[in-house]
Amino acid sequence: MPSTRRSPEAWTPDVGNTRARYRRILRFAARHIVQIWWFELVLPRFGLAKVAARGRAARLTRIAQRFHVLAVDLGGLMIKVGQYLSSRLDVLPPEITHELAGLQDEVPPVPFDAIRRLAEAELGVSLERAYASFDPTPLAAASLGQAHRARLSPIDAADTGLDEAVVKVQRPGIETIVDVDLAALRRVAGWLSRVRFVSSRVDLPSLVEEFAVTSLQEIDYLQEAGNADRFAASFADDPRVAAPEVVWERTTRRVLTLADVTAIKINDRESLVAAGIDPKAVAKQFAAIMFDQLFRDGFFHADPHPGNIFITPVERVTDAASPGSRATDAASPDWRLTFIDFGMMGEVPDSLRRGLQQVILAVAARDGKRLVDSIRGVGILLPSADTEELERAMAELFARFGGMGLAELQKVDQRELRSFAIEFGEVMRALPFQLPENFLLIVRAMSLTSGMCSSLDPDFNMWDAVEPYAAQLLRDERGNIVQALGQEALSFAGTIARLPKRLDALADRIEEGRLVANAPRLEQRMARLERSARRITSAVLFVGLFIGGILLRVDEPVWGGALIAVSVIPLLHALFAGVFGRRGPG
Repeated sequence: MPSTRRSPEAWTPDVGNTRARYRRILRFAARHIVQIWWFELVLPRFGLAKVAARGRAARLTRIAQRFHVLAVDLGGLMIKVGQYLSSRLDVLPPEITHELAGLQDEVPPVPFDAIRRLAEAELGVSLERAYASFDPTPLAAASLGQAHRARLSPIDAADTGLDEAVVKVQRPGIETIVDVDLAALRRVAGWLSRVRFVSSRVDLPSLVEEFAVTSLQEIDYLQEAGNADRFAASFADDPRVAAPEVVWERTTRRVLTLADVTAIKINDRESLVAAGIDPKAVAKQFAAIMFDQLFRDGFFHADPHPGNIFITPVERVTDAASPGSRATDAASPDWRLTFIDFGMMGEVPDSLRRGLQQVILAVAARDGKRLVDSIRGVGILLPSADTEELERAMAELFARFGGMGLAELQKVDQRELRSFAIEFGEVMRALPFQLPENFLLIVRAMSLTSGMCSSLDPDFNMWDAVEPYAAQLLRDERGNIVQALGQEALSFAGTIARLPKRLDALADRIEEGRLVANAPRLEQRMARLERSARRITSAVLFVGLFIGGILLRVDEPVWGGALIAVSVIPLLHALFAGVFGRRGPG
């Protein structure tokens, strides 16, 4: 069983430093909140809106640049905040999101002595006993932890069948730093929630809590290990995807040991080409796999940046032993995508997944109104939202840029593109909407996927990646309709089959005198029962003709269309027979 021993208090950051960190975050926030309040709210009230707007882009860019410096200097959760904000296209203007988009874990590594002390306290044994070897030079350093290469001990190697491993160790004191940063963020969110201009557009306290949940999960390596196992199980039968095996014997909440799956980084085009792997094929496969995670599994990697995905060459194996058996090299790929770092994972509930499927269908159809309706259905737009301007903007988006890939967009006049982006952004930010839980992670995953695919293939077109899924969704929808109609037909048929017995039983009761009723009401009920039987028969006939038409339409569109048209007659009878006739009393 993995150990969960806590690290010594000596590793907790100095209390004075944590207070200074807290105050520095609040000072930065207060200074720039006042600045934005003055330019965006006060000056326009005095008729100086044009003066405020004149330098808005440069002013917002400077704020983002200063935050970039603050985040790199403080490290910890502030870098995650910058990455989080860079994906909030629904809340923040493009000047800020663009500047923060490139923010990475630009922090120095922790001295190895501190890493050793934490790892040994967690594992309960010395590193020399836990591993056959442990490289003191970090393989990668991040704001929340760092990774080292190691070799498993002979006992663990025999048990797991592995030898080379990567060990992730938390930065000492990171839990205290995360608590301090979250406390500061909650305080800032409380300030901003009192500003009507902000509170009417976004629920900042809720966003902070969503961010807090994600961040706390990231520093729980037992959670990450479980995510890795679950991800691997989702793709267990898929030769396109791999994930590292967890060495549970050497895993705790602060130390995570995984099989070393280091290979070619997905964005290393030169190495891919040298290995005979087409970057364009990688882009296409990567997009397909991310869509599979979102729309098939509902469990997806929410941080698919270049450092978290490798391309692993795979030797083709030809099985010629059995004559008649199909050789596996025709189906096996030359390479597979290997995902690592499962600290940030997202889940798509069934209801949200169905809503997203409608969004995909609307996008594929280039239907602005349907897209707005599907966005409302997902729960992004509040019921009170006036969507007329958004529908117009979406229609214009599809008309001007629909179907374009990155390469085509680069050929568009940049002034036109920027003008539309500003106009579209203003329409979006003017609407009262809020992303549902976990939707932020979906946006982040899709944004990183699009950027990665475009870097691998300048001609990559996300529209082309969406359309096959839309076609499959349409086929699934038709199948569901046919299945539902078939079930309805069976239900009607069952009712008809039971009807004679019910009529006989009713007649027997009348003959035996066990039915107390006056004759007029009995006659009326019998008449209604007969009408119901006729309408049920018409309904069954309609279902049969309609299903036959759908199935025949694929190969014989004329006959299929004719059957569907003829099915309208029994449908009308089933729906309206007796509705317009003369009704008797009762």
